Amino acid sequence: MKTVQIHPRDNVAVALEPLSRGAQPEDCPVLREDVPQGHKLALRDIPSGGEIVKYGCVIGFAKEDIQAGAWVH
Repeated sequence: MKTVQIHPRDNVAVALEPLSRGAQPEDCPVLREDVPQGHKLALRDIPSGGEIVKYGCVIGFAKEDIQAGAWVH
């Protein structure tokens, strides 16, 4: 397991180790960029202004469109 989706409602997962662009961790889209360990990646497209959900709760809103597989920071 290289990522973890903490809650079924989450639209992001957490990288459990450094992940490289082009990799496809289990149950995740192909990564569009490198994702450092402990950081989030988008599990599906999130539109500008859309909710970022982690722990089953809204933790923020996208400032721009985020494509599935992108590093969320």
